Amino acid sequence: MKIVVFTGAGVSADSGLCTFRGGDGLWDSYRIEDICTADAIRYNREEVIRFYNIRRKELLSVEPNPAHVAIHNLEAYFEVQVVTQNIDDLHERAGSSHIIHLHGELRKLRSTKDESLIYPIEGWEQDPELRSKDDGALLRPFVVFFGESVPQFEHAAEIVSTADLFVIVGTSLAVYPAASLLNYVRPGVKIFVVDPDIPKVSVTTNPVEYIQKKAALGMPLLADKLIKEYAGK
Repeated sequence: MKIVVFTGAGVSADSGLCTFRGGDGLWDSYRIEDICTADAIRYNREEVIRFYNIRRKELLSVEPNPAHVAIHNLEAYFEVQVVTQNIDDLHERAGSSHIIHLHGELRKLRSTKDESLIYPIEGWEQDPELRSKDDGALLRPFVVFFGESVPQFEHAAEIVSTADLFVIVGTSLAVYPAASLLNYVRPGVKIFVVDPDIPKVSVTTNPVEYIQKKAALGMPLLADKLIKEYAGK
């Protein structure tokens, strides 16, 4: 049986990471156009680099939480694919094997000219003058800025369309096109939603079960339920 788990900022928040939205979200302190657009990396480069350096330093100070661990533990019983909106590496550090990052990866950089040239970054600090060793272009955070396409979306949609069970954890389903992945779940496939603020899934006629808890509390409960009810099927 194949389970596809779609995760959002609520999963990372339970490890202590700042989210971009919500009551204390990062967008309350920064203007999107100043630090998260293609224009910003050209005209406000040092501030953009500084912003993501801070995010990277913060990431290195936290650990995966019980939600990440529960998702990984499902791999002992099911084929599990994680599709995440998060740019952190907490799923990887928890041990999950198959992860699609829709919005990029914070611990990687890419060429500003050739988006296929991607490099890991050691530590947390990117020098604004750091260049690609392959094409000589300045490097930028490997994240999908506002207004840019989501290169992994079609692949993620294909994965979602093969799910036997679909789990949504810690996302408000407010960010598109990621939120539209719900439309690719096959008819009849059961959907489980773990979030204290129940996101709208009215676009689907599929059966939906809600666990109205934070990810770190609700996901372990759901994992136990899935193992008891579906393992071996």
